[in-house]
Amino acid sequence: MGLTQGQITAALDEVAAREPKIARALEVAGYPEPRIRETGYRTLLRTIVGQQVSVAAAASVWRKLEAELGEEMDAGDLLARDFDTLRACGLSRQKQGYARSLCELVADGSLDLGALPADDEAAIAELTRIKGIGRWSAEIYLLFAEGRGDIWPAGDLAVQKAVGKIMQLDENLPPEKTVRAIAEAWRPHRGAMAIFAWHTYNMEAI
Repeated sequence: MGLTQGQITAALDEVAAREPKIARALEVAGYPEPRIRETGYRTLLRTIVGQQVSVAAAASVWRKLEAELGEEMDAGDLLARDFDTLRACGLSRQKQGYARSLCELVADGSLDLGALPADDEAAIAELTRIKGIGRWSAEIYLLFAEGRGDIWPAGDLAVQKAVGKIMQLDENLPPEKTVRAIAEAWRPHRGAMAIFAWHTYNMEAI
């Protein structure tokens, strides 16, 4: 499960104690709510389903998949379905390829989502073996599902923009390299800072 409210609050308090600009932003914005997903294959499948479509469209496809495969959505059951069946559920040819890549790795045991490497970069490397799961999706999984406290998705545009605002940078959208460098001082609490960045993204007062 993801970071709890208590973990987020404690982490942000610790970073704010070292950085006045974060303390100011925290005072204005308040603490973010946890973002928690279940661990395991279904969360990654749902990530694939949701890529490049609206929330409503993704929810519709997911409901059809549940109706076809059952709530557990066993990886072997998805692999047993043909192209037209999955197409009728709303999965494009490309997304079927991504879903099958995930299911094959899970079904043959070569990807054990219950025992990902403890090292974050090694875990990201494992997850990005799945077609359609890039670095950002892997980071989101490790942060929201596994609750890894130092995940820092510096390539996320909302995170970049929020860091620019929070840290009062001249650049409205600082580049990933800058955002990554700034966050070094926030270790080992960059996960909570990422959640805080999304929390403040649309706040005019920050």
